[in-house]
Amino acid sequence: MSGKAAFLTVAALFPIVLAASAQPAPGDFRLLFTGDIMMARQVKAEIDRRKTGPWSGFTDLFRSASLVGGNFEGALGDPANCAAENKLCFAVPEAAAEWMRQAGFGLVTAENNHSGDLGQAGRSETRAAFQRSGLLALDFDSSPQFFRIDGITVALVAVTTIQAADGRGQQIPSVELAQKLRLARQLANLVVVSVHWGNELQDWPADAQQQQARWLIEQGADLIVGHHPHVVQAPACVEGRPVFFSLGNHLFDQKYAETKDGLIADCTIHAGHLFCGGLSTHTDEATAFPRLAGRNAAADETLAHCSPQLGPGAEIDGVAIRPAAWSPDQPVNGIVLDGYKAGKLVWQSRRQALVSLQLVTTMAPEPLLLSLERHTSSIDDEAGLRPYVYAVGPHGLIARWRGSALAWPLLDAVETEDGTLCALHRGDSFLMADPTTKTTRIAAYRWNGFGFAGVEIPPECELIFSWSPPSRTQRR
Repeated sequence: MSGKAAFLTVAALFPIVLAASAQPAPGDFRLLFTGDIMMARQVKAEIDRRKTGPWSGFTDLFRSASLVGGNFEGALGDPANCAAENKLCFAVPEAAAEWMRQAGFGLVTAENNHSGDLGQAGRSETRAAFQRSGLLALDFDSSPQFFRIDGITVALVAVTTIQAADGRGQQIPSVELAQKLRLARQLANLVVVSVHWGNELQDWPADAQQQQARWLIEQGADLIVGHHPHVVQAPACVEGRPVFFSLGNHLFDQKYAETKDGLIADCTIHAGHLFCGGLSTHTDEATAFPRLAGRNAAADETLAHCSPQLGPGAEIDGVAIRPAAWSPDQPVNGIVLDGYKAGKLVWQSRRQALVSLQLVTTMAPEPLLLSLERHTSSIDDEAGLRPYVYAVGPHGLIARWRGSALAWPLLDAVETEDGTLCALHRGDSFLMADPTTKTTRIAAYRWNGFGFAGVEIPPECELIFSWSPPSRTQRR
């Protein structure tokens, strides 16, 4: 299928889009996200028996998309390494990564309650095996990762609120997740969050999911694709953004009737906006392999007018600052920033341990980049969070300030619209360090051209960190 034919196939699903333009324009492309994919147990047995992958009926659909992703339940490795007490250990052979590559997947999210079934070694092998096959296996630590499609930067973040067998999981909200979303929002035009949440076999989103969805959107998410309940939960338009609370099972061997139906999030970028609908899948009784079951009319109708505008990314003095796109040939740790002028690459930064990034225009007479980076300091000998301030020159980033952790060990820092730097600190100090402390404090600073000086704490700082741990003491 040609690129133009693929676009027209997608655009026909969105008459509002076609009214604007019947021809594909620069930046038009399709994204697909499936629900839970499990390739152990009966799924593996059927693959071995049939000597074919599960996605033969999806070839044309997947080829029509610029990026196809799914939630991978399990870990690549030997089943003998499953802990005896883990009765639901999904150990999957490495060939699974190659099956998915051949099917047309570009990434999987590997942050869910089965990602730790083979411990840390299984997590590492899963990431490495998918990377060897040319696919990204995205977890929380390596989030966000970036794809560059037709001039548009897409950021992806993976998070799970369901604890894995090795004890790992995340919280929504959290400081760490807010930082990842801030970094993604600043550098990307579209921010996609893959989230493992909710209650198994419950076909409606819990109150917690709805609250978490609103917080994720407030922090910068444009599209949320959820999974874990193993049944479809109806998508919704939340604060103007498409939220697929649960896509259900895509490839699984569960026997309950409700677990046989799945949903594919079918999204199109057109004219600077995101348009989403749904494709239904079904798994028949005699097989574990899914098949396409047509458009999901309810999802299409619900999301028909839920079309957020793409974000602008970062630009300073005519230089567009973009993250280097993910590549299987490059490490997932750290981010390389590219500077483009008039569409041409003019400089590239070193690989940086960026935790957060903000383009700030009110802090100083010139536009600056405020970054939070993780570095070891000779002052406290701790790999902690350090604020850096950069200007942008014709040949790259210019460090205006190489930061310490300000007055106390730093957890987060956000610049407000009036140029105040609101900082969330740990409750200990550099003289009496206690990294395990649960107490926090808020402080405020102003840029003076050479560094940051403490100022009175404005109400905005309290609002910024209103969702952070409550046990804190205000200081100046």
